Amino acid sequence: MKANKVLFITQEITPYVPESEMASMGRYLPQAIQEKGREIRTFMPKWGNVNERRNQLHEVIRLSGMNLIIDDTDHPLIIKVASIQAARMQVYFIDNDDYFQHRQMVADENGVEYTDNDERAIFYARGVLETVKKLRWCPDVIHCQGWMSAFVPLYIKKAYQDEPSFRDSKVVFSVFGDDFKSEFQGDLAEKLMLKGIERNDVDNIIKTPANYEELCKLAIAYSDGVIQNSEKVNENVMKFARESGIPVLDYQSPETYADAFNNFYDEVWEFEKK
Repeated sequence: MKANKVLFITQEITPYVPESEMASMGRYLPQAIQEKGREIRTFMPKWGNVNERRNQLHEVIRLSGMNLIIDDTDHPLIIKVASIQAARMQVYFIDNDDYFQHRQMVADENGVEYTDNDERAIFYARGVLETVKKLRWCPDVIHCQGWMSAFVPLYIKKAYQDEPSFRDSKVVFSVFGDDFKSEFQGDLAEKLMLKGIERNDVDNIIKTPANYEELCKLAIAYSDGVIQNSEKVNENVMKFARESGIPVLDYQSPETYADAFNNFYDEVWEFEKK
């Protein structure tokens, strides 16, 4: 087993948020991979509907306190942690007063999608990567689940490519059926800029205003492997994945996905070595 350390960057995990296909995967896949002998770390956003008291979240002071600048504005990064005792698994939460506190996941109580979902996803991606750096942990495989993690592959391959924690990491992106309907407002490429990222790294795929399909294609363009995680997903996205020349894993049933994903991590790890 060559890819020993797996980092899960997930959008939803039950029991912290309501049950869904993604939330169940976020809960049970890391446990299954850990039980197969790999070392794991798991992250999710600290959505406003996560009950901190019931789930016994607490802030990790030594990891918190950094400011991330997005669109010329400073946003403090707060890291919290909780444990799922039955799985012997810790979950790290990325929090921020502006982006996550007192707010739902993708849309508000009336079903209206948040206009700054792009900035929330940027903050989440960068927050996870900065925290992993502070943990001094070097994942072999980074598994991104859900569109909220879609900016991670770009950052890994461009902005963080020389960081010791991520220099050898392979990135797997999971495509789910959970899309969003609104287009992102403003200049997304400009908001994504960090040292190491050029405009054409983004502009070749993302248009203005950007939509869900383009966001997934951007993630796939900088990934080393793609998994179709839902039975029904955007066909254009999967066509783009299959034409990209990287390993693609087709939809797996709940009974078989743990073994299939576990094997796929090694396939992706070996693929670039050829």
